[in-house]
Amino acid sequence: MKKNITKFLAFSCMAIMLLASCKKDEVRTVAQTAKGGSLTVSTTTPALTKSNLSANAITLTGSAQSYGYSAAPTYTFQIAVKGTDFAKPTEVTLPVGVFAKSYNVQDFNNLLLSMNLPTGTPAQLEMRLKSSLSSSATEGTAYSNVVTVTATPFALVSYIYVPGAYQGWNPPTADSLQSPTGNGVYTGIINFTAGNLDFKITPQKKWDVAYGSSGAGKISTSGGNISAPAAGKYYFTVDLNNGTITMAPADYMSVIGNAPVGSNWSADIDLKYNNGTLAWEGAVPMVAGEFKFRMGHDWANSYGVPKTGGDGTFLNNTENNNIPITTAGTYNVSITTIYSDYTTDISKLGKIDRSATAKYSVVKQ
Repeated sequence: MKKNITKFLAFSCMAIMLLASCKKDEVRTVAQTAKGGSLTVSTTTPALTKSNLSANAITLTGSAQSYGYSAAPTYTFQIAVKGTDFAKPTEVTLPVGVFAKSYNVQDFNNLLLSMNLPTGTPAQLEMRLKSSLSSSATEGTAYSNVVTVTATPFALVSYIYVPGAYQGWNPPTADSLQSPTGNGVYTGIINFTAGNLDFKITPQKKWDVAYGSSGAGKISTSGGNISAPAAGKYYFTVDLNNGTITMAPADYMSVIGNAPVGSNWSADIDLKYNNGTLAWEGAVPMVAGEFKFRMGHDWANSYGVPKTGGDGTFLNNTENNNIPITTAGTYNVSITTIYSDYTTDISKLGKIDRSATAKYSVVKQ
């Protein structure tokens, strides 16, 4: 019996030794504290001018950040007003493997305007590169050095004016044309009344400088009165860079229904195009009832609330309902139309893109 016990103990020891020899040490990866990469910029004082919108304004270049092991973080440029400690930064997420972002003058100026910075005043911005392993604000997040950039944003939109017989030849009250990028090309819609077709173009609301007709679609400061082809609404394109003007009949919007006073589903109440807001607008007396917007007094192009639910947009009349008015009063109504490609096809000047949705607003005064 003693011999058997001895053998059992010997085998047990051998088994324990074999198990111990087979067990490997556990391989562990210890995450190191993330070390921020670097950020450089092509200039700390980008020059922003309307005359050079397509030129490069600034390029931001970062480098990968080290986590001490293989990682796939998300990289984001953060841009904030200096002194805000990046409390509410503007963020630009970079594609995988990309560590640089370039802005031309127009895009960088738009970025500054989106941050509600005042125009004409130098602004100081702080920029850094952020890397993050998750959507958490702190987990696995690292930041580069901070770079300070000074730039002066400018007001991008600019206007010219169209005083003429249709409004009493009075520049202070003349309709405007708009250049969304301030590049010298202005567009908009003007409504001419019968017998009042002559007009001129002024850069300001005064007669100090006025452009008139030089013939064959040309304008100059020494030209005579320009004339619209006929009474009605015309879509203008005025290019002060090349001294040219084009006019084409424009679509227009109205309201119709049993809610607009004086309409009763038979008479359109025309709206006025605002060349500043790019919307058709009007103050319309209403009673309880319904209405729709119509383009060109044509039921083939009417707009109402989508049958799937109203959210501030509406469609063509194939799939929409009337817009309800429950309380009588005067309503400020507007519809923001969407233009087709008028730069390549003159027949589309002032036309509404019938395949797109449009925004509307109906607010009781």
